[in-house]
Formats: sequence, C-alpha cells, structure tokens
Amino acid sequence: MTLFLWTLCLLVAGASLCAILAVCPSVSATARAANLIGALGSATACLLGLVALVCSPWNASLSVHLPWGLPVGACALGLDALSRLFLLPVFGLGFVCAVSGGLSLRHERPEMHNFGAHWLFYFLLLLGLALVMTSRDAVLFMLAWELMSLAPFFLIDFNDGDSKVRDASWVYLTAAHLGAVALMAFFVLLWQTTGQTSLDNVGPALSQATPGLQAALFVLCVLGFGAKAGLAPLHIWLPEAHPAAPSHVSALLSGAMINAGLYGIVRSLGLLSQAGNAQEWWGWSLLFLGLGTGVMGILKATAQSNLKRLLAYSSVENMGLMTMGLGVGYIGHICGNGWIAVMGVSGALLHMCNHAAFKGLLFLCAGEVLHACGTVRMGQLGGVQKKMPLVGIAFAIGAASIACLPPCNGFAGELLIAFSLLDGPSLNGVERQMGLLVSFAGMACISGLAAALYAKAYGITFLGQPRSGFAVNAHPATWRTLWPLSLPAAVCLAGGLAAPAFFKLAVSAAHCALPLSDVLSAQGHNALRQAEHSLTVVSCVGCVGIALVVAILFIRKILLRGRRVKAVPTWSCGFQAASPRVQYTDAAFSEPMARIFGRAMGLKVDVHQDVQLFPQDGFLAIMAPDRLRTKLFTPLFQAVESLCNACKIMQHGKIHLYILYMLATVVGLLIWGLRV
Repeated sequence: MTLFLWTLCLLVAGASLCAILAVCPSVSATARAANLIGALGSATACLLGLVALVCSPWNASLSVHLPWGLPVGACALGLDALSRLFLLPVFGLGFVCAVSGGLSLRHERPEMHNFGAHWLFYFLLLLGLALVMTSRDAVLFMLAWELMSLAPFFLIDFNDGDSKVRDASWVYLTAAHLGAVALMAFFVLLWQTTGQTSLDNVGPALSQATPGLQAALFVLCVLGFGAKAGLAPLHIWLPEAHPAAPSHVSALLSGAMINAGLYGIVRSLGLLSQAGNAQEWWGWSLLFLGLGTGVMGILKATAQSNLKRLLAYSSVENMGLMTMGLGVGYIGHICGNGWIAVMGVSGALLHMCNHAAFKGLLFLCAGEVLHACGTVRMGQLGGVQKKMPLVGIAFAIGAASIACLPPCNGFAGELLIAFSLLDGPSLNGVERQMGLLVSFAGMACISGLAAALYAKAYGITFLGQPRSGFAVNAHPATWRTLWPLSLPAAVCLAGGLAAPAFFKLAVSAAHCALPLSDVLSAQGHNALRQAEHSLTVVSCVGCVGIALVVAILFIRKILLRGRRVKAVPTWSCGFQAASPRVQYTDAAFSEPMARIFGRAMGLKVDVHQDVQLFPQDGFLAIMAPDRLRTKLFTPLFQAVESLCNACKIMQHGKIHLYILYMLATVVGLLIWGLRV
C-alpha cells in the first residue's frame, strides 16, 4: 500500500508542476518542457502504480486511513483483487498513452495550445481514476468522481478552435453531471439508510431497508454509473467526445475511464447483495440493458464513415457485452447456480481488461493515421498499409482481437460470457431458460456484426488503392514514434495465448465483487477448472497456429532467396484499368446490412443510380444520425434553455425588486410552516 500512496503523491507532484508551467508564458521552450515533464512524469507514475499492484499478493486486502479535515466522511483507501483488476488498465494504458501523447504532441504548434494545462488535466484524470478505484468512503468517492469527470472536459477540448470540439466537450460535461446527480442521490440515500459514509460492512444496516428502497438504490446506481459507462440511452456523449479528443486521450477514455462506470455497478451490486434481499429482476434488467446497448452500438458503428467515431460506438457495444456478463452472473447468483454466476461475472471482468488493450491500440492507430494522412474519414483513405505497414499490422491485431477471433484476447472474455448464457437450460423455469438463450442469440449476432465491422474498417482504410490525395500523400511513420503501439499489441496476443492466467485474476476479482455461499463456491470451482481447460486448449491451438504461420513465412523467404520477385497490381490479370472508383466504399459495405437493419440503425440512404445504357456517375451515401440525441436529448435541452432564458426576466439588476423577492419567499415559507 505504501507504493500505491507514493504513486498518488507522484501524480499530485506532476500535476502541481504542470500547473506552474500552464501559467508561464507560452513559448517554445516552455511547451517542450511541459510536454516532456508531463509525458515522462505520468508514465513514471503509471509504472510505479503497476509495481504497486503486483508487488503484493493479488488476493490480499490492504487498507489505510489518512488524515481528513472535513466534518463528514473519511480518507479511507483500500486495495483488493477487484480494485487491482480495474487499476491495471488505468496504469497500463495510462503509461502507453502518456508516451504516445508526448511523441505526437511534439508536432503541435506551441502557440496554439497550452501543453502545461493539457498534462495537468492528464495527471488529474489518472489521480481521479486511482482514487475512484480505491475509495472506501462515500464522500471521498464522490470527490474523486468529480475530479475524474471534470478533467476529461479540458482534455477533450484540446483543439478548442474547432466549434465541433467545443460542442463535444460540453455534451460530455452535461452527461457527466447528469450522472453525478444520480450518484449523489444514491450515496445520500445510502447514507440515510445505513447511518454511515463508510462503504465497508454496510450489509447489516441495508438488510433493514425495504425492497422498494433497495430497488431505488439499484436504479440510481445504474443511472449514475451507466452514464459514465456509456450504456444506452445515456451513451450520447461517447460518440461525440472520442472523435473530438486527441487520440491518446480517446484511448485512455475508452480503455480506462468508462471502466469506472462498470466498476461502480459491480461495487454497488456487491453492497446491495450484502443485505441478503437481492432481487432477481436486477440481473435481468442488466442483462437486457446490456443486450440493447450492444445491439445499438454495433449497428450504429456499422454505418459510420469516420474511423474514430466508429471506434467510439464500438466502445458502447463492448460495454453492453460486459453489462450482459454482469447481469447473467447476478441471475446465477440469485438462482443458486455457481457456474453461471462465476462465468458471467468473470467473463465480464476479463473482457473489461481485454477491451482496454485492443481499444487503446485501435485508437492510437487511428491517431497515427490522422497524423499521417490528415483525415480519418475512410472514404478518403485506402492503401495506407503500403505507406504505414507497422500501423497496419498493429490495427489488424486490434481488429482481430475486438472481432473475437482466436488466438487474440477478445475471444476469451466473450467465450466465458457465452458459456454462462449457454447454461440457461439448467435454471428452473422456461422463461429463465428462454431469456438466456435469446440473449445468447443476440450476443452471437453482435459478435458476427463486429467481425463484419472491422473487416470494413481495416479493409477500406489500409487495403486497396488510395482514394484521395490524403492517402496518396501520407507520410510514413518511423519506429521511433510507433514503439508505444507494440505494448498493447503484445498484450492483445498475450491475453489470448495466456488466457488461463488472466482468467484466474478475473475469477479472484469476481469472488471479491460478488461473495458466494459455500455451495455456490464449490460449483464455481468446478466451473473454473472446466473453463481453464477450455481456454488452455484454445491457447495451445493458437500457439500452434502462430508457429505454423511463422514457419510458412520462413520457408517462403528461403525459397524466394536469390529469385527475382515481380510485383503487379492486384487483379491486373482480369482488369487492366483498375482505379480507386471500382473499390468498395464504406457506404457500399454498409448497404447490404442497411437493407436488413435500416430501421433499427436509423439510417438515411441517399442513392442516385443511372440505369441507361451508358450510365453517368452514380452516388450512394449512408448516414446514421443518433436519434436519441436528435429526437430526445436535443429537444429536452432546448426546452430547458428556453425556460432558463424566460427566467432571466427576473434578473434585471433592480435591488429593490430583489429585496421584494426575498420578502415574498420568507412570507411564503412562514405561511407554509403555519399550515404544517
């Protein structure tokens, strides 16, 4: 625990130093110093944090109480298996993004940005995440949550000269505070019920609460934490903020920050389960909420033409899969099925770690494409693999991982969640069995669409011929700037090949999050053995497959040694006049799925096709506006803005009328008090 406290101190010291540099005159020397100190300091703090996580036994529960000057609450911190698992992406991805961000920001003009302020809020984001994962007091948790929620607003607004970036940052801030309101109500209600702000040993006090009160706590928990996790319909900030932020910030937000929402749901379920009056419909609510979020996210992602926006909607889809795992695990816990309970929760937690690796990798690759080509609109790219082969290989590894293809890491977590859903026939009641089987079918549909989505993203961006001058004039990236991408790429491969070891860590965290009875623990250990065996078989097959590929490439190199290898254009044997116009576009790739899921995806298809003997130019465009934002949230916020503007008539600057308002309020309160 001492090393972890030193990590927090280093983050505070780095933030203080960057704050000093932020107020210094904006010159090249100051900008370079701020960029170097910010990147090096945050990377060092993250490395120290990783050492703090692994230097003590994984299952050990450590706690510390520090001096606290507030009249309520306490500075209580704790480390257990669940906190350690969620801190792995924070510090691991925080290190990679700090190094990658430091390298990429060297090309930015110092007079256009305040690098000291940027790295200040990067430090604060890491500090807030670390405190959120370790807080054991409600007051400290809310303070850390606000710190974690405010810092991304300034990180997203890095390119504040663009009006779309400013709008995206305000959308994020609004969504963050709406979620914070629900969380504040959750903790106030919990405090009122238990009589304490400590989050330890609240079970006996919560057991006296009525079912309605516990249901209210569950709903507030899902609303507050679900807004941060990006669960539908509270996801609207995510596809706006991630494309607007710098790529190293997008990677950290998608791979680490949204996990805070999942962490909050897991912890809250553990607190409510301690009361002994858990209700089964909570699990079903999470299961179907996750299923709806996953389906909506993957369908919206399929219709996107902006690579970073596509990745943002994909994060919504993956958070839906994790929520499905939590929901089915909770159902198994309530119904007394240890297999489903352990598989569901462990699969969700393992997929959380895997998602941090491959989504961080994909966002960083998208950032390299943006830097080299000047755009991430897939319709203007193509053939980038030839100019940036290392970036193409890294993106292919991330795409294979997120598409759930073995032996990459994305396969392991989804396999465990599928195991939990497939055991539905062991539950009592036809409705339970049908509910899990329908959810399994929905998950299979999501996984299939994800494979098609990333075939589109990788193929249109990196393969074929350049479609515009952006791709033609792309400048190659050197290994000196690309080496941070090798770290998450290696984790994507290692997470699949060493899946049994990572699974054990997730199981320890699952037992910490959802304590099981002795009978369920015995069933869970049986599930652990069988799942570990299945993952071992998959890992062995993956190792053999990789070895065969390496052997074939080695043999090919030997056979071609000394021979002249001629390169010809693709398909030149069949069509000599090949051009980028005959290639698939992102709209053409999405059009077949638009025929099936058009209404569900909210697509707008604009087609112009000339059917004459000698046709003229045709046109196909597919757009997927977020109807929840345009039809629900935008009118709601406009109505609130109109109401606030109407109330401005009371703010006229006349002091005597302000005094009259106060007197009228006092009289009204006195009348109300006398009537009561």
